[in-house]
Amino acid sequence: MKIKSAELLITAGRPDQYPEEGKFEVAFAGRSNVGKSSLINSLINRKSLARTSGQPGKTQTINFYEINKEIRIVDLPGYGYARVSKTSREKWAKMIEAYFKVRKSLVEVILLVDIRHEPGEHDKMMYDWIKSCGFNGIIIATKADKISRGNWLKHINIIANKLGVENKEFIIPYSASKHTNRDKVWETINELVEINEEYRNSSEFQDIELEEDIEE
Repeated sequence: MKIKSAELLITAGRPDQYPEEGKFEVAFAGRSNVGKSSLINSLINRKSLARTSGQPGKTQTINFYEINKEIRIVDLPGYGYARVSKTSREKWAKMIEAYFKVRKSLVEVILLVDIRHEPGEHDKMMYDWIKSCGFNGIIIATKADKISRGNWLKHINIIANKLGVENKEFIIPYSASKHTNRDKVWETINELVEINEEYRNSSEFQDIELEEDIEE
């Protein structure tokens, strides 16, 4: 995908701060330090548009990036940092739950895991949450350059078994430093957008929207 423009549209801490609905959104979730910012910068060919927090687990906002004025990539705050207080964890959970529930433009939540390590309890909980919300359960296995390509399948199998992934094609190894599988990720995102665009234009979607307007 050719990137003509990319900007940080808004940083939101609550639903009333979200940008206007309309353009499809693909969100990235993952542990603190899993490499979300590096992935986003790699995808959009920018060095530092997405910035990493100096203190892992401290970011409590949802960052919306608009690409080519057409699609939005959404960076969800990281989870799983041990030193974060219970209050902060509860705030994080409420923020993510609100975003998942109210955002009509959200077409997919992609989970990031470190390919080098077996997914942890928080990763499993997030994956199950994503699936329960009706998303596909696509996973990007970051830092793929840190292990040999010959070991990718072994680690993909570990990730699949731990998380309960049925289709291993949904696990995409990625290297932000080498842009490995960048095109594949964009193809996946564009396919998701096209499917949802077709649905949005369908009579079924129009009927649902009409029913919601009547209820309001």
